[in-house]
Amino acid sequence: MSRPLGHWILAVSLLFSVWVGTPVSALGAAAEQGVSYDDIPSDHYAAKAIGELSRQGVVSGNTEGRFSPDAPITRGEAALWLSKALKLADPVSLSGFSDVPASSPYAKAVNALRERKIAEGDQGRFEPDATLTREQMASLLVRAFGLKDNGINVWLKDEAAIADAHYRDVVKLKQHFLTNQLEFMPKDRVTRAQMALFLYRAAVLGESKSNQIPLDDFLKLPAKTGFQVSPDGKKLALLEPWEGRLNISVQTIGEDKSSRITSSSNQDVTMFTWINDETLIYMTDTNGNEEYHVHAVNKDGTGDKDLTPFEGVRTEFVDSIDYKPGHENEVLVAMNKRNPKEMDLYRLNFKTGELQLAEQNPGKYMGWMTNNYGDVLLALASDGAKTKVLYRKKESDPFETVLTVDAGDTFQPLMFAFDDRQIYTASDIGRDKKALVKFDPEKKKITETVYENPQADVLDIKVSYKKRAILAVIYETDRVQYQFMDSEYEQLYKKIGAKLSGASFGILGNPFNEKRVLIHTGGDKTRGAYYFYEPKTDKLEKLADVSPWLPENQLSDMKPISYMARDGLLIHGYLTLPKSADPKKLPVVVLPHGGPWARDSWGFDSEVQLLANRGYAVLQMNFRGSTGYGKAFLNAGNKQWGRSMQDDITDGVQWLIGQGIADSKRVAIYGASYGGYAALAGVTFTPDVYAAGIDYVGPSNLFTFLASLPPYWEVGRAEMYMRIGDPEQDKKLLEDSSPLMHADQIKVPLMIVQGMNDPRIKKAESDQIVMALRARGIDSPYMVKSDEGHGFRKQENQSDFYKALLKFLEQHLGS
Repeated sequence: MSRPLGHWILAVSLLFSVWVGTPVSALGAAAEQGVSYDDIPSDHYAAKAIGELSRQGVVSGNTEGRFSPDAPITRGEAALWLSKALKLADPVSLSGFSDVPASSPYAKAVNALRERKIAEGDQGRFEPDATLTREQMASLLVRAFGLKDNGINVWLKDEAAIADAHYRDVVKLKQHFLTNQLEFMPKDRVTRAQMALFLYRAAVLGESKSNQIPLDDFLKLPAKTGFQVSPDGKKLALLEPWEGRLNISVQTIGEDKSSRITSSSNQDVTMFTWINDETLIYMTDTNGNEEYHVHAVNKDGTGDKDLTPFEGVRTEFVDSIDYKPGHENEVLVAMNKRNPKEMDLYRLNFKTGELQLAEQNPGKYMGWMTNNYGDVLLALASDGAKTKVLYRKKESDPFETVLTVDAGDTFQPLMFAFDDRQIYTASDIGRDKKALVKFDPEKKKITETVYENPQADVLDIKVSYKKRAILAVIYETDRVQYQFMDSEYEQLYKKIGAKLSGASFGILGNPFNEKRVLIHTGGDKTRGAYYFYEPKTDKLEKLADVSPWLPENQLSDMKPISYMARDGLLIHGYLTLPKSADPKKLPVVVLPHGGPWARDSWGFDSEVQLLANRGYAVLQMNFRGSTGYGKAFLNAGNKQWGRSMQDDITDGVQWLIGQGIADSKRVAIYGASYGGYAALAGVTFTPDVYAAGIDYVGPSNLFTFLASLPPYWEVGRAEMYMRIGDPEQDKKLLEDSSPLMHADQIKVPLMIVQGMNDPRIKKAESDQIVMALRARGIDSPYMVKSDEGHGFRKQENQSDFYKALLKFLEQHLGS
């Protein structure tokens, strides 16, 4: 049998160092009440497993009260234990093996296992009195408990010694953390204590304690979500699960039954919108490669067509222009079809599929914007680290630069004003926080500050085209806030809020619909629900709960917190504690966000709630370089990867320890994307702070990361250099901040997770850190999924990941 090369190392400690997994099933209900044996001291590595299995009647000692833990177990006795653990019914026949007569004490067990294809013999013989080898035990357990390949790459120093018939089973045993050994010793005989320990670990694998919500409930796709009302107000489009993927359904308003109109089986539908009363546009990619395709489908499910069926091309939806005379069936999309590094603008006919080049990217354009009549009159371009705002009065004119935005400043066009003469923009030019301003492209200057908040950046605006007015300005402090600009909208908002008893909610679509207004509620302990509000009757009608199976009363509060960094900068974040836990000396998972030019926000986070439900305090912080807190705070993170940005994370841990909440010996750091980098940096540059780390699609080497950016990110390379560092001018800085180049400082267990098709963080980023650890003899679980990209989106892969994550945390932090 040929074997794959490079089976990576899996964990740090050898088997009998020893970890016994925290019991999570009926087998583990009463650890201290297990049966005791004279030769099993309380500190024996298998004491808990033997006691619990004895209490359940699965294993037993002799009449003299001894268990004989070091005696080898026979194949027959192992079969007996296994059949009891599985609670197998009596077999149909007792003649499955020639050397196991019906009178044998093992006959029922051996034949029950054979009939379920768990036990196999050799030429009709089982050899019940022969001792069981470790590789044979692996095959028994894998078959008995249905352990599958979960994508963790396993490396064993003695893999050449494992028989071909057992090799894949030994790998699966290690993939599921039933063993942590670097050398498996496949031919060694199994002792009674070892068999009890392995059997116990397999029996409790993936089970939940009585006070825990099952993992699958956190991972289950929403029952119904993403509701959108059709332009004529007669239909609802929404996302519902189909074959494990979210697909679009349509239902008539006033009816409960919906009909599925798309059949995306590879990935969830990632974006959809009504284009007119009859047609919807939606987008998907393949296996996480982020090469999005635009599809059109009729509301009855007919005419479903991929409009951009181009291999290796990324498409972005820009705008619908079907209201523009002569373009009734067209949308605008951007594609790098002509040049992988440049996104050109196209007019796409969603009826015929005809594609016409509207604007060729001259090489530096970052995006376009239409006015209120569908004319492309505004563009943004990058000139090194600076941004140019380009404008033209009509589409037949050439673009001209009307504003140059310095590096570090922000100019974010939101929409053309209703007179089409000025542009509403979120900008921090000349100030620290982004404000809502009006920019006059003909005068080439900002003419008015509409709204600014001293605490936070403006995020967005709510607009009514019917009233030709801005209804509210949105910003975010600890939570999302509204500054109302229209009294009628404010009164409507307050009226609905009173009916929801203060619950967080948002109005979707037209707020002044006379018949019904669509709203979505949310919170930190719920994914929320969708409602119709009827203005005339002042009634709420619930359309659907997003995840009705999640019990809100068992989930944890996400509480805003703040602390002072070592240099005096105030850092905001969120702390989620296990429900009803005494907030003292808790195991903690530090969860830095990705981006890093993003932020954590208050609201429901299934990952946070899962960790809290499993007994971990979860600390999230918006370290310097995060968005929303103003220009100075954002730019304070420039060239501070692994430096002051990391210090902010470390200072948060120390703050939590100082509060008495965190057990300083049981803190793990886990993150994705930039958060994955922060996890690597944490265990590398502050190795004494953390007991373990988990890097999920994070870069390990800033040089190779910057050298492998997706081609369509090329226009933003100068800004990346400004914020991270220039590989030539800042070589020493990037060397000092690259965990790979300091991997010799890593001394705690580290788990690595990667998608094969990730276009942002290439698999090589994870490969090289795992190889560096392996070269030092450090065992690191390395999960790779061949059908995923920048984070796992398929439910089956998420399940594998979180089972492994929880097992890894349990092993190194407890709970």
